[in-house]
Amino acid sequence: MVEEDTDIKDEADLEEDGYSLSAKVLSAILFALDTGDREKLIALMEPLHAADIADILEQVNAYDRRRLILLYGEEFDGEILSELDEGIRDEVIHVLKPEVLAEAVRDMESDDVVDLVEDLDEEAQEAVLASLEDVDRLAVEKSLSYPEFSAGRLMQREVVMGPEHWTVGQAIDFMREAEELPEDFYHVVLIDPKMHPVGHVTLGKILGAPRSQPLIELLEPGFRTFRVDESETDVAYAFNQYHMISAPVLDENDRVVGVITIDDAMNVLDEEHEEDIMRLAGVGEGSLADRVSDTVKQRLPWLAVNLVTAILASMVIAQFEDTIAKFVALAVLMPIVASMGGNAGTQALTVAVRAIATRDLTGANVWRVIRREVLVGLANGLVFAVIMGIVGVVWFGSPALGAVIGLAMVINLVIAGLAGIGVPVLLERAGVDPALASGAFVTTVTDVVGFFAFLGLAGVVLL
Repeated sequence: MVEEDTDIKDEADLEEDGYSLSAKVLSAILFALDTGDREKLIALMEPLHAADIADILEQVNAYDRRRLILLYGEEFDGEILSELDEGIRDEVIHVLKPEVLAEAVRDMESDDVVDLVEDLDEEAQEAVLASLEDVDRLAVEKSLSYPEFSAGRLMQREVVMGPEHWTVGQAIDFMREAEELPEDFYHVVLIDPKMHPVGHVTLGKILGAPRSQPLIELLEPGFRTFRVDESETDVAYAFNQYHMISAPVLDENDRVVGVITIDDAMNVLDEEHEEDIMRLAGVGEGSLADRVSDTVKQRLPWLAVNLVTAILASMVIAQFEDTIAKFVALAVLMPIVASMGGNAGTQALTVAVRAIATRDLTGANVWRVIRREVLVGLANGLVFAVIMGIVGVVWFGSPALGAVIGLAMVINLVIAGLAGIGVPVLLERAGVDPALASGAFVTTVTDVVGFFAFLGLAGVVLL
């Protein structure tokens, strides 16, 4: 029995190094669940990271999920809730016993509790807030009063602060004697008597300096602060742009009320990137845990938009019905022109949306970027024009047809580069999320232009 446990733990360690769970570990956990062996279940799950346990809860069905939560009992950690997909977080909270939920949430940092609570339904929110002590509940409710996606929502209330006249020794003594310090912090913030920030000092400098040295002499250069109502996207951009580790958050009176750390800022960037990718594909904020009805609601509108654009492209084709009837080869070749234009437009569009999100594409360089993409489209178009020209001659024995598709290819790839950059820029300036709407517009442009150029040139040259 001991030998079997060792094998399973070794397997868990191996897969943890590989950043994934093995089927063997998952099967062992489900076996322990089916046999009701709580000790074995705890022994199997104890070495796992909270993110891995969250993955297990997301992978099993609702029935097994409920049984697993109840059998795991008071071992359930609050960090697991932070790692869970939003789609099943409500369900897990409703399954947890009140005393287990209270213990799980009590150990979480205030910013993690806010992040947890803000996405829950009203009943689940109240269950979490009721499990907090009065002081912690007030702090969380205060954070929730700030605008959504603001620095006030992102910050943690636990801040290590000290008066500006402190020495290194006083700061060290304070931290050693404190009953509770934040789990992760990187600076000691210096404040004046009105709680206004003066600067901050890294823990490394504090530990490396003499006890008698004033902290004011060790302040970090480039000190920055944020207001509670500032956009979390702007905060994350500043952290990434200026390589920040942490920064205080100020209220309307410029008093320190919290601190934002790099892990929270990077989470925002990750969420922004994921959101852009999902929106480019027209799937909103969907996840594997969503119900069928929710997924249908997210995807149906964009499929409807795609249908409208497809009808528009078909209407262009209908205008050249006589030309296609005389030259059947056109029906064979025209999807190639549209497909190549669509792919080229998507390439430019992806670059543009990413550059807008990172603020690399601005009014100062937009024309240079557009010119570059047009030239890239022209170069690629010429290469594929030669290839398709040869295909036209070899396949259909018609140099004229080869010339038509080659010229149409050049036109469509140039337009694809122009639309791929121009459309998201115009949408962004109009206040519309370019990741959300650009794909449909760019595809429409490349399809319409591709079909019109190819069939129009064919009508002029071949008839």
